[in-house]
Amino acid sequence: MSSISDRVRSLIEKSGLSVHDFADQADLDAEQFSECLSGASPFSTVDLAVIADEFHVSMEWLLTGAEPPLTVAARTTTGKAAEALAAARDYVARRAGLDKLGYPQPWTPVSPTASSGGTYAEQGETLAKLARRAVERQGRLVNQGGLPELIEAVFGADVAVEPLGDGFDGLAAMGQGAKLILLSTASNPARQRFTLAHELGHLLADDDQDVHLDRDIFDRAQKTDPSEQRANAFASVFLLPEQTLREAVGAVRLTRESFAALCCDFMVSPATLAYRLLKLRVIDAGACDYYKRMTVREAAVVADRVEELDRKVAASEEKRLPGLLVRDTRAAYEAGKATLRPYASLLGVDVDELRDQFVSEQDNGGAA
Repeated sequence: MSSISDRVRSLIEKSGLSVHDFADQADLDAEQFSECLSGASPFSTVDLAVIADEFHVSMEWLLTGAEPPLTVAARTTTGKAAEALAAARDYVARRAGLDKLGYPQPWTPVSPTASSGGTYAEQGETLAKLARRAVERQGRLVNQGGLPELIEAVFGADVAVEPLGDGFDGLAAMGQGAKLILLSTASNPARQRFTLAHELGHLLADDDQDVHLDRDIFDRAQKTDPSEQRANAFASVFLLPEQTLREAVGAVRLTRESFAALCCDFMVSPATLAYRLLKLRVIDAGACDYYKRMTVREAAVVADRVEELDRKVAASEEKRLPGLLVRDTRAAYEAGKATLRPYASLLGVDVDELRDQFVSEQDNGGAA
């Protein structure tokens, strides 16, 4: 398939539709679409973005015929990881289409050289300190508010949460102009939060891979992987910075009750906090072993903050669409650079119902 027309024709053949029905399904003008297929006129970027969205292929494939690595990975992996990769591929392909329409992802790395020099753990710590400064410059706090929203606002990476079940924690996808973190819904919000910070570490370190898949971020086998060492060190320092943690511990006498309260304050698991305090030599190995046995729910019970935990569990079990992708997809439609179909399919709603909603809200003088 040497041309764009050849690749579009292959999609028509696979769909089993006629050219007219294909154009109708993709919200394209049938006559103009036929001219593009014949080579009489070129496909516009908007046309290609609509075709890519409707038939779940990437803009890169339509334009060049080359499949991005994420597509290959999604096709060759099985189980929950395959579902995660397929979801990531869809989001990345949508971002690539938006990039072509003039809506690039606002990715903001902290430093091009921070992940070089020293041990991998030291690289992760350096990245985390720079990331914390970036957060503070925007007047935000890591342990207050939603971490997905903070990461999107400060670093410009999209964060999505999908119901992928047990056996998968998260992934970081890079490429085609996209920076994406995909997490699984979870009943353990502390683990999900650590996974999110871990995947941000992969992105900020610019790990040399198009997709970094983490089935279990606490798998002992991963400790030998340098990029995992760096991402774990990043997450630990990003969520539990030394000075802030020392001040918090110094303000109280460390007991089972105060330790549990700190877990709730920093929104981390008892094991994560215990190992961090051990590394900082605030507690010894015996105390670490004692505290790390506590579960997240036990910590909430001891700290009398069960209702707070239940709210966090409910939030961590919800599906979340990538916020920046949703914003830019809508902006492309409102600017007349794309049809409503990509926005409707991203939201998972019927395009006609969404169109009626827009018309109704415009008639009422409100924003959709």
